[in-house]
Amino acid sequence: MKQIDGGITAVKGVQAAGIPAGIKKSEQKDLALIYTEKPAIAAGVFTKNSVTAAPVLVSRQHLQKPTAQAIVINSGNANACTGEIGLENALRMTSITGECLGIDKEQVLVSSTGVIGQQLPMEKIEKGIQAAANSLSSEGGGDAAEAIMTTDTYPKSVAIETTIGGKPVKIGGIAKGSGMVAPNMATMLSYLTTNARIDSKSLQSALNTVVDNTYNQLTVDTDRSTNDTVIILATRIAEHSEIVQNKGEDYQAFCNGLQFVCTELVRMLARDGEGATKLVEVVVKHAKNRDDAEKAARAVAESPLVKTAIFANDANWGRIMMAIGKSEAEFDPYKVNVLLGDYLLVQNGMDAGYDEDKATQLFNNDPVQITINLNAGNADITMWTCDYSYDYIRINADYRT
Repeated sequence: MKQIDGGITAVKGVQAAGIPAGIKKSEQKDLALIYTEKPAIAAGVFTKNSVTAAPVLVSRQHLQKPTAQAIVINSGNANACTGEIGLENALRMTSITGECLGIDKEQVLVSSTGVIGQQLPMEKIEKGIQAAANSLSSEGGGDAAEAIMTTDTYPKSVAIETTIGGKPVKIGGIAKGSGMVAPNMATMLSYLTTNARIDSKSLQSALNTVVDNTYNQLTVDTDRSTNDTVIILATRIAEHSEIVQNKGEDYQAFCNGLQFVCTELVRMLARDGEGATKLVEVVVKHAKNRDDAEKAARAVAESPLVKTAIFANDANWGRIMMAIGKSEAEFDPYKVNVLLGDYLLVQNGMDAGYDEDKATQLFNNDPVQITINLNAGNADITMWTCDYSYDYIRINADYRT
């Protein structure tokens, strides 16, 4: 496969727009629209937070029919904890979008991100949707990626071309997320497009698998959002034979392509965590089982003591051992090895005799890769996070002001 330009609009038949609707206090783009020229097969994965935002409820309902033709997204306001009015507003967003595009409102999915507990400024949003519909373009993927951002410092966009059944297939994606990011799902929005010829069950199966291996292995601050959403639209215009769920090389090739796109987006999200100065990859190897591998990786990736040590370039490996120990994974502490990149810090649970200056220099790298070998089994996992800097507190203390 090869990376290409265009993000979500790299896929033929997909148009997008991102415009400033005045939802945010600044003049930033804050309303995005994604549109397929014909109805697409759609699949989605959403937050597991029991405090669920209105747009998530509406999109789940609309995805009971596994086709969609548009996604409307606003940033600056989460439309969460907003009661019946919030639900009516989310439905209204789908109705307005449908009217502007000449499609059924049930073919429209909706997302919101931003401050919780405030009602949407519907007059601004209605005008914004109309403006976005008039701005749709096959080159609008970058604008859409920018319009969905909140505390992100840059837009995240990826596209690839791969081969399935000897025919070219494209997969593109955009994402946002910087804070309130934790597994199940990561607190972020992500939208994916493809021209793969695939049915709804196969598409949902592939998305579930890839989300579990990518977005659900992303953590910035342990806080799980009310609005997490990943949606994929498949236009089905590629020329290969239809992909069948869990069978054959074509299904695996599609999953591999989708995994690549989502992994790249996740790495960007982690690198752009609020106040982050470094991307951190925590790799756990030879755990007893996948559950233990994830427990250990998450404990390290979410430890404030580990994250602040990384920020300070401090090779304080005792914090890593502490975090593994509190994870409730099963292992023998005196069989654990910890590496920084390829450099051994801990051998058999003790100081490996490393050079402090070299370790400090390695912690100054970006990305920082911490590899933990539990020597307890055959399960491996990778989790992505970032360091904690002084700016994390400043950004969140000033979030509403």
